[in-house]
Amino acid sequence: MSDSVFLAVDIGASSGRHVAGLFDGNRLRLEEVYRFENGAVPAAGHLYWDLLQQWSHIRTGLRMAANKYGNRLASLGVDTWGVDYGLLDKRDELLGNPFTYRDHRADGMLERAFAIVPKEQIFQQTGVQFMQINTLYQLLSSRLSGSPILDAAETFLMMPDLFHWLLTGEKANEFTDASTSQCLDPLTQDWSKSLLEQLGIPTGILKNIVHPGTKLGKLRPQLAAEMGLSKIEVVLPGTHDTASAVMAVPATSTNRATPDWCYISSGTWSLMGVEIPQPILSRRCLELNFTNEGGVDNTIRLLKNISGLWLVQECRRIWNQTGKAQSWEDLSRAAAAAPPLAYLIDPDDAGFLSPDNMPQAIAEYCRRTGQGAPPDPGAVLRCALESLALAYRRVLGALEELTGGRINRIHIVGGGTQNRQLCQAAADACQRRVVAGPVEATAIGNLMMQAVAAGQVANIAQAREIIRHSFSVDEYAPRDKAAWDAAYDRFQKLAPS
Repeated sequence: MSDSVFLAVDIGASSGRHVAGLFDGNRLRLEEVYRFENGAVPAAGHLYWDLLQQWSHIRTGLRMAANKYGNRLASLGVDTWGVDYGLLDKRDELLGNPFTYRDHRADGMLERAFAIVPKEQIFQQTGVQFMQINTLYQLLSSRLSGSPILDAAETFLMMPDLFHWLLTGEKANEFTDASTSQCLDPLTQDWSKSLLEQLGIPTGILKNIVHPGTKLGKLRPQLAAEMGLSKIEVVLPGTHDTASAVMAVPATSTNRATPDWCYISSGTWSLMGVEIPQPILSRRCLELNFTNEGGVDNTIRLLKNISGLWLVQECRRIWNQTGKAQSWEDLSRAAAAAPPLAYLIDPDDAGFLSPDNMPQAIAEYCRRTGQGAPPDPGAVLRCALESLALAYRRVLGALEELTGGRINRIHIVGGGTQNRQLCQAAADACQRRVVAGPVEATAIGNLMMQAVAAGQVANIAQAREIIRHSFSVDEYAPRDKAAWDAAYDRFQKLAPS
């Protein structure tokens, strides 16, 4: 019997890919079909996503998959980053290019929101970490700036919802991505309409919340005819990429009440958390600024957003622009040769969210905190990676406090697993065993949710068992406890929680 073929369209903030999953009932095998670059487009003082270019890439990859697999393709699903969105008018015409979360239009919106609705009340209704990039503050910015776009809008769709609408014509808001918006009540798993109304944000534009595994429908007839894919189903994965990545964690424990493992979905962002059955909306959770986001299988992802490999990606981009281009291999060797724990930063300092020059921003932070400046690219990268690992340690302690148990193992999934120095630093800083892999966790979680929806996999636990058998992982044991304990003491003074 031939393998079933599922297609994951996995789009991150810097790149996208179409990955086919060939499933024989016991093992999953991946074949990359198409890969493309993605990124913000600056225009007239703002940063936008080029939605039509992204859609063009989705069509190109779908055509390539159709040519390769034909009607063996059973289904497809799209996942993306969170918080960003687009609006349609009453004729289903797009009202402008979607803004990116790194655009500055939401500057100051947290304070503006708190002046209308107290911070504690917003947390009780949403359970989400306070970050100005959240959809709630982007929408508030449109309202307070006098933009007419909300008045003209008929439909609100987050980024993966937009792509699923373009594929099928069906409009829905998928649970895991909607939960990143700070517009959703994690207890009712529906929109926090009273909060939105208090902030003057229209609620009639919101669609029904649907969950991972939902069969949204077939391709639009014209698209199906063009691709020769009349039978393929569009199935919703965890459309927030972290939700799909967490589904692919090859964990064995199923105790969600007191989890003994946590995950780090490592890419442009590091998202570190645990899988729990109910949201935690305590005052302490608010004080620690954690978030309760939706997961697959009606779970909650209690997590913290940490600025991730964005730090090193931006450093390399600047060095490439200034004629100091180096390969990742050369940079990794330089970082490994730099003195350990010499320079530390707070990765979540506001100055690192969207600086014009990341190496300069890191150097200025180090000088400002009395450390001097890292003298070369290797020292800059080592500073960034070791500081990320120390941020993980801080979040690990908070997770154990909130859940009331000890976390014995850290699963790192995603592209960051390929950075061996970061994985080892995470083990050292946290003094926990680290299990790294799989690399393509987001695509794998997307594909396995499609397999569950097709009835070929019984549940999430069985999906994780299949993932364990299908993909290898690397393990890292903790080292150098005394040196990392001393570094953490320095880090806490630089970056108080």
